[in-house]
Amino acid sequence: MKKDNLKWILTITISAFLITIVFSLGSQILLEDVGVIIGIIIILIFILIGVLFDIIGVAVQSSEVQPFHAMASKKIKGAKTAKKMLKNSAKVSSFCNDVIGDICNIISGSAGLVVSNNISNSFNIDVTVSTLMVTSIIAALTIGGKALGKGVAVSKSEFIISKVIKILHKFERKK
Repeated sequence: MKKDNLKWILTITISAFLITIVFSLGSQILLEDVGVIIGIIIILIFILIGVLFDIIGVAVQSSEVQPFHAMASKKIKGAKTAKKMLKNSAKVSSFCNDVIGDICNIISGSAGLVVSNNISNSFNIDVTVSTLMVTSIIAALTIGGKALGKGVAVSKSEFIISKVIKILHKFERKK
């Protein structure tokens, strides 16, 4: 295994650990004393973030670099960032799909358990039934959202990357 590859794997593993702590702690704090509706909204936000990052990861994997070469030659802001993303598409895709996407999936599932307990207590429903329903809905929305998103990501990859680089460009350090 190459040293660079090992370094990337270590970096992504540590990043995943730290991001999971932040997301998990955030969801625990948010879900601590909220009602069922707010809990469902929080779960939907995590699902949406996971699907969105999955779309970005697939768009980067499926996009061609030529349009961004043209943008760079016209000095369009963010074109260099897009080219760099595409050059490192495997890493960008891994970060978006595997780190952020998978973490959001895990956190939405964990949050689902809290919400299913709240539903069980609030509506006097058997906890097994509420857990089965909530986790099944989370799985269906996540899988359905990602399936829909993959088609959009492949067909609109340049558009998606253009929007992402505009957002990233706002956060770039000025030299």
